[in-house]
Amino acid sequence: MHQSHGMSYAEYSQDLAKRMHVEKAREKEYKQAFRLLDIVKRSG
Repeated sequence: MHQSHGMSYAEYSQDLAKRMHVEKAREKEYKQAFRLLDIVKRSG
């Protein structure tokens, strides 16, 4: 958690704003990976 998001799990679990920031970043990364996978599948 600290390495990828710059905060400890305790900070993440206690601060709603930080939690929302992390979850939005995770969702963005997930969508980017899904788009990339779709491109790879179509080109192959």
